[in-house]
Amino acid sequence: MVNWWLLIGILIIVIGFGFKIDSIAVVIVSAVVTALLGGISFLEILEILGERFVANRGMSIFILTLPIVGISERFGLKESAVKLIHSVKSLTAGRLLWMYQFVRQMASAFSLRLGGHPQFVRPLIHPMAEGAAITSKGSELDEKEVELVKGAAAASDNYANFFGQQVFPAASGVALIVGTMVDAGYDVTNTQIGLWSIPAFLVALLFGYIQFMMLDKKIGGKAK
Repeated sequence: MVNWWLLIGILIIVIGFGFKIDSIAVVIVSAVVTALLGGISFLEILEILGERFVANRGMSIFILTLPIVGISERFGLKESAVKLIHSVKSLTAGRLLWMYQFVRQMASAFSLRLGGHPQFVRPLIHPMAEGAAITSKGSELDEKEVELVKGAAAASDNYANFFGQQVFPAASGVALIVGTMVDAGYDVTNTQIGLWSIPAFLVALLFGYIQFMMLDKKIGGKAK
């Protein structure tokens, strides 16, 4: 018999997100309530959470970088990056973001952990791109333009990380694809998946370039 009370967890998420309550708190409360209604004791819930945290502790290592980023920003890292970009007159936001995507994507293809939102995008790439946009435009950016640059900076890292790492045969994403296809009856290897990911790798670079050049046109960013 279906336990319809378990759907209360979904209701908690809908209400929590609707009232814009902290998303992490909402998800945790929803998970705990659903587990309790499903017959799992509170001690078992804590044990499961602890096991999952230990198993995926590598994903939370970025937390260690946050104090360093905060201290660097407190002592003028952002201002120094913007000042450096202001001195390069020929650099636009689009050019800078595509160069970052290219370097980041190439590094990901060789499984080199260069970049990331907390380590590079937030403290360096975004302010540098904003500084380049201001220099090329010749005036301050309005609110819409600031958001465009911010979104493009995040996108450059996302494109590079996602499409770059799939080229490396030993990447976890490639292993997941191979495992899924083998279970479905397909005879594939990690090397094959890596090779077939190269076209997507190149297309990502091309479309990234087009998007970032269009960003320059929207802002009016043309090199002097």
